[in-house]
Amino acid sequence: AVVSTQSTGGKKRRELTPEQKEELREAFDLFDSDKDGVIDYHELKVAMKALGFDAKKAEVLKLMKEYDRDGSGNMLWEDFFDIMKGKMLERNPEEEIRKAFTLFDDEGTGKITLRNLRRVARELGENMTEEELRAMIDEFDTSGTGEIDLNRFMSIMSGDL
Repeated sequence: AVVSTQSTGGKKRRELTPEQKEELREAFDLFDSDKDGVIDYHELKVAMKALGFDAKKAEVLKLMKEYDRDGSGNMLWEDFFDIMKGKMLERNPEEEIRKAFTLFDDEGTGKITLRNLRRVARELGENMTEEELRAMIDEFDTSGTGEIDLNRFMSIMSGDL
């Protein structure tokens, strides 16, 4: 997801995209398992992990202590949003794309092959035909090697095609 910026008198203030805001709302609602409008320590930890943040126990406990205004051991949606907005804006999109690339390139070759794509699709439970997978590679393989390198992957993922 790309972060949008709004101009504020010469300075750019980074904001979440509507999609990112929706992703946060969905995560909160999903992990607010008892639907009481608050999440506890365990729900916060799982929601953070689902959003791609591997928070340590000490960090999650600190956040809960900081944001638990009434001593109930719970956090409100607004607090969750503030925390996660900050974390999402701190992300380095290029670094995130590089991490994603390494999930595909499990052999460390610097290329994504049809075999890599097939494995990831299977791991994600995607039932794709060989033709569909080949078409994905062919669509983005500008070098004719049948592979996608990191630079091409970065272009695809950042929308700079």
